[in-house]
Amino acid sequence: MTRESPLAACSLAARIAARGPLLMGILNVTPDSFSDGGRFDAPSAARAHAETMMAEGADILDVGGESTRPGHAPVSAEDEQTRVLPVLAAITALASSRDVPISIDTYKATTARAALTAGASIVNDIWGLQRDPDIASVAATFGAPVIAMHNRQAVDPAIDIVDDMRRFFERSIAIARQAGIDDADIVLDPGIGFGKTPEQNMQALHGLSKIRSMGYPVLVGASRKSFIGALIDRPATERLNGTLAAHLFAVARGADILRVHDVRAHAEAIRVWRALETAEDKIAAHPRS
Repeated sequence: MTRESPLAACSLAARIAARGPLLMGILNVTPDSFSDGGRFDAPSAARAHAETMMAEGADILDVGGESTRPGHAPVSAEDEQTRVLPVLAAITALASSRDVPISIDTYKATTARAALTAGASIVNDIWGLQRDPDIASVAATFGAPVIAMHNRQAVDPAIDIVDDMRRFFERSIAIARQAGIDDADIVLDPGIGFGKTPEQNMQALHGLSKIRSMGYPVLVGASRKSFIGALIDRPATERLNGTLAAHLFAVARGADILRVHDVRAHAEAIRVWRALETAEDKIAAHPRS
């Protein structure tokens, strides 16, 4: 029997339609993430950071227990769950009281099941449902929306990265549908910083409209990524300005969700962007005579 997700009363798609672009606050509970490793491992620290991000405007919290930085050491499902489950226990009631859903950043079906049981309600898979054959069915069982990210085992500078993303997403969508996941519960992520050259990361952002034309919401996570560092010659912790530029560029091309470290800065930038968009609509509706 399909379990009802906490999002059932207000689907992720409905949230995007009502107030998108949404902000997904990153909550890494890993010792080796590229810019904030070890800062939020303790449940008390994770809860405090979650509360801060929600106060600053996070619409979703994304909890991950395995670093995905280049050269990271894979962890077992058991170790991953040891990291994320105490954090979920610490933040689930708080997030629920603020009507903020939690996503679990994992490509392992057993971790997804444990996290969904513990209160998460979205599955965010960096391998687009294509690494673990059971993860899509786990999401379907819980009625959980899925975020399918484009990824590659190896970088290939010669390929058309946007065409590669479209083919990859066609496979992810087929897997999701086969498992019983509704189209309204599928989000696509171009995977900025994963299996791409710096130039391909920029091409992926340029090609967002082609991904958006597939008919699904799009999430972009360029926060503090190395291609931004290469452009502005700054370490990961000093890439906010470049991140804001990349993310507003993505929003202008149809991004529905931004996955971010710096929630307040993004919330303020989006507020200004929305005001400018509204002003343009008002000018169009009431042109000067």
